[in-house]
Amino acid sequence: MCENKKNIYVVDDDISVCRSLGVLLETYGFSPELFSSGESFLEAVPFDVPGCLILDIHMPGMDGWETLKEVVRSGSKRLVIIISADKNGGLRERALAMGAVGFMHKPFNNQELFDLIEGSFENKKP
Repeated sequence: MCENKKNIYVVDDDISVCRSLGVLLETYGFSPELFSSGESFLEAVPFDVPGCLILDIHMPGMDGWETLKEVVRSGSKRLVIIISADKNGGLRERALAMGAVGFMHKPFNNQELFDLIEGSFENKKP
């Protein structure tokens, strides 16, 4: 369990995935905010607000790649974990090269996601 409630944001156009991730993250002690699009996330959360963004790649409108580019371009220090059901090769490498701290294929192991989030927060401390 994390010691304090860190800002966690989930962006996925599949509402069932978004809600499931929200419930999962709450069981690990987080207080996630859920968004169904990159646009709605970027409009609602200022770039200087810290936290971790769990971001799906394939979404209508602004996809995950575009959203990640915008987060990086803004200078935000927010951690980004890319998630995707897409099994095409090279996605992990592309995500990490673009500035994400991790990549996970759906469906993923819950504990592995939690460990990636916690490890990313720990590595980010000054």
